[in-house]
Amino acid sequence: MAEKFKEKMKLSEKELTQKAVELKQELVKERAIVASGTKSEKPGKIRALRREIARIFTALTQKKKEAMK
Repeated sequence: MAEKFKEKMKLSEKELTQKAVELKQELVKERAIVASGTKSEKPGKIRALRREIARIFTALTQKKKEAMK
């Protein structure tokens, strides 16, 4: 799950967007598990997913800025 940022920059915008959607769905599932009161298998997974999504959006923003130049 934790790819390097440079590897993310090599992906196309469609691939990054698709990956963000998948991670958001996974985040919703993890939050539902916590909200239901059951203990999550990996307590740090929510934080990791949020950070990974943020990295993807950062890569998308940089790609858009480079395309504008």
